[in-house]
Amino acid sequence: MTSHTTDLQESTTGHAAAPARRKPLGGPAAPWNRRTGSRALLAAAPALLVVVVAVTDLITPHWLHVSPVLAAVPVLAAVLLPWWATAVLALAGLVIAGLLQWDAGAWGHPDTNVALGSLFVVGLTSLAACSLRQRRERQLHRVRSVAETAQCALMHPLPQRIGSLALSAVYLPAESEARIGGDFYEAVRTPYGTRMVIGDVRGKGLEAVGASAALLGAFRDLAYREPSLTRVAEQLDERARRHIAALDSDPDTDSPGGRDAGALFTERFATALLVEFPPGEAVARMVHCGHPEPYVVHAGEVRAYEPDQPGAPLGLGDLLAARPVAQTVPFGPGDRLVLYTDGFIEARDRRGRFHDLAAPVRAHAGRPLDAMVAALRRDLLRHVRHDLDDDAALVALERLP
Repeated sequence: MTSHTTDLQESTTGHAAAPARRKPLGGPAAPWNRRTGSRALLAAAPALLVVVVAVTDLITPHWLHVSPVLAAVPVLAAVLLPWWATAVLALAGLVIAGLLQWDAGAWGHPDTNVALGSLFVVGLTSLAACSLRQRRERQLHRVRSVAETAQCALMHPLPQRIGSLALSAVYLPAESEARIGGDFYEAVRTPYGTRMVIGDVRGKGLEAVGASAALLGAFRDLAYREPSLTRVAEQLDERARRHIAALDSDPDTDSPGGRDAGALFTERFATALLVEFPPGEAVARMVHCGHPEPYVVHAGEVRAYEPDQPGAPLGLGDLLAARPVAQTVPFGPGDRLVLYTDGFIEARDRRGRFHDLAAPVRAHAGRPLDAMVAALRRDLLRHVRHDLDDDAALVALERLP
């Protein structure tokens, strides 16, 4: 597989990765990977420091001793290398420092004893710190495994194709060590056509994840049972209100009586966009529930589909006089639909400028679907310098001939 295909497999979700081809023995060497090369240089830094300090001490006058700098070797090794390598380098630094002091004729002097004792103490401390770091890394690895399992249970990977629809998706959590958050999406085949939802739960943390799980479970059930897409939206709103009521009555959560009513109003809801592709019709039926408008790609042109009557976010249907309304947009062979959460349009760069998603959608609309999604992901990460403040999800669909 080429490096471009590998990037697509790593950057998009909802696809079964194609098996990698084995390179023939004796073939050309693999291309230099900048990230792997940087890691190798960092790992070699402690050993290089030992060599640099030893050579510098030998070529400088006897009254100038730089061997105490070797105390930095085990400290650096404890950050970058495993325990055994840290121990080897700490011992090597202690032995080399003793040899340098002996060569300078300072062996046995009080200053030499203090320097060697300091190196010994620093080495032992570095070994303890390295052991603690490795234990924390193992714990983090177990937490990541649990998070990945939870993500698979919460948000099923989208298939590459459902009927005449091709799908491609990407999910970027705001927390670099997280795998799940408040954004969600799902696509299911039902007797009423293919239906999908994309949404964003207000807030972060376990409450947002729990709300996402509740809404996804409700959608999977309602999408099969309810003939009307607007009825699905109404039922989702009711489930969201029930979930909010359960949180408010839970003594382990913040009680409404001790919080500002306005804060409670703005923190407990979810935006969502429901889309239905009726069988035998070249259209897409949408219900907006306070969610950002999708982009429709038709004949190379990209435009945002703004609803005439946007509905209320899920969980606020009883407070806002905005009932869900289904609207239809032409969606024929070759057309594409780009759905996303606000993490893709509210992400700011270091100057505070929002990410303009429409521009990269236009720039990459002519590429294959997977390549377009991968390019949109790269553009977002480049805009924020890989520092997301909010979860971001995007799903692109294409009507195949």
